[in-house]
Amino acid sequence: MSVCRRARSGPWRLAAVALVLAGPLWMQAQQMAAKSPQTASLPDAPAVSPGVSSGGTAANTQSAPATVAGTVLDTNGSEVQGADVLLTRDGAKVSELQTGGNGEFSFAGLPPGEFQLAVSGQGLGTIHRSLQVKAGDFLIVPHLRLPVEGVTSVVRVVANPETVSEEQVSIAVHQRVLGVFPNFYSTYDWHAPPMKPKQKFQLALRSLVDPVTFFTVGAVAGAEQYKNIFPGFGQGAQGYAKRYGAAFADDAAERILGNALLPAVFHQDPRYFYKGSGSLHSRFFYALAAALITRGDNGHWEPNYSHVLGSFAAGGISNLYYPSSSRGVSLMAVNGAIGIASNAGENVLREFVLKRFTTHSSDGTNP
Repeated sequence: MSVCRRARSGPWRLAAVALVLAGPLWMQAQQMAAKSPQTASLPDAPAVSPGVSSGGTAANTQSAPATVAGTVLDTNGSEVQGADVLLTRDGAKVSELQTGGNGEFSFAGLPPGEFQLAVSGQGLGTIHRSLQVKAGDFLIVPHLRLPVEGVTSVVRVVANPETVSEEQVSIAVHQRVLGVFPNFYSTYDWHAPPMKPKQKFQLALRSLVDPVTFFTVGAVAGAEQYKNIFPGFGQGAQGYAKRYGAAFADDAAERILGNALLPAVFHQDPRYFYKGSGSLHSRFFYALAAALITRGDNGHWEPNYSHVLGSFAAGGISNLYYPSSSRGVSLMAVNGAIGIASNAGENVLREFVLKRFTTHSSDGTNP
């Protein structure tokens, strides 16, 4: 322990001790060499470069092919079979394969360099990795979990046409001016679907038996009695009853023919489609024209065969129950013209007045 301490205390003192011990050993080695016989010198061994073993192992290591492998999983950690794995280098495809049953893949025989790996699966997203591959590497790519691909689902809900048609009738029969007077044949939804023939008859019959209809017919009969129109009916209660019956029959014929039967035959919509936009001039003439032009069930505008023919047909039927003195072609022409004119007047009211006083009116998109 004392020698070690002295050696640590001075490196020069340690060197002196080594020199003293080495002198006798060197002299003894010279004496042994003089006594031994001379031997032939051996040829020098070939020099070996640092890091290179015999047989060129270092050169082989520098050119040894590399392998890239990995396992593809989903977000739940389950192996993904059949995932597409693409290996590229500088944008060019090197190799492509699909994962096996355990989600594994392997690319062998790769030269050193930088590669790009793209992994994707059906219904799953895509991940990308950049790989720096060295000669002789066996590189396992970690964290290859494919995300769930963002999917946009479009759900189309198609209602039963019969149900849609029933809904149109339900909307119509709840529309009343001031909550009292029916406004069944106005629609405030510009894109309202068409009614089926069955619903056209339902709406016509519903409007015919509405209490307000009986009141209106009574008012018309009273006015005709007061002015003694159609004198062949006479006066008094009997005359009023005849006028009332004739007026109700006119109204019923026009509603059934013009709003149900002929619209079903010609596939036309008996309703008035509220415009509600544009200049007053354009809206006014649109309302008047609606008595002669209507929308077909196919959504196209066309001549209003239903209402025009229905008005004149109802006028012709009136010859069956009006007094003989009032019958003839003129009765049909007058009643038909009155039906068309009254429809045009109602349309103007629908366009400019009735909407603001109509309850349960459903707004739609107008032009």
